[in-house]
Amino acid sequence: MYLLKIITDSDFCGGEPGYLNEVSRHASRGVLINNDGQVAMMELEAENLYKLPGGGLEKDENKEEAFVREIREETGYKAVIIHELGYIDEHKVKNHFMQRSYCYIAKATDRQGSVALSEDELQLGMRVEWMSPEEAVTQLQELIHHCKDYSTKFMLLRDLTILELASCWLKEGEET
Repeated sequence: MYLLKIITDSDFCGGEPGYLNEVSRHASRGVLINNDGQVAMMELEAENLYKLPGGGLEKDENKEEAFVREIREETGYKAVIIHELGYIDEHKVKNHFMQRSYCYIAKATDRQGSVALSEDELQLGMRVEWMSPEEAVTQLQELIHHCKDYSTKFMLLRDLTILELASCWLKEGEET
């Protein structure tokens, strides 16, 4: 798996980028597509935000298992990974926190049933919303433009990067 992007404070504030030496959290996330070519965006109603499905790796869990589990928990869908994109490092120097996200594209196979959201996710009003890749990119671009929260800026830029790379890969697949 190769490095897709390094996100640092300088992406938002300018100046010299700062880097942290140790990964604080490993996560798996990415794009989930359905049979209609739509992508799953996780709406956080309480925050008026969207993000891609995904989250932290659990003990003794590999990157792929984590992504498929997160999809099932957050969306209620079973899925299979169809492409590995790479990973993104977020160096949040202000918070002394570095996250490494392993990024994938997955295809929804069928509805598993109900979601299994954490208490925090329930309080945020998390729910899946299906939209075209173009709509999802536009949503994230608008959110980045208006975002004032430090950590949320990292999340939005990370997810926009993943979504744009996945969209390119999916379009190439359509052309062949």
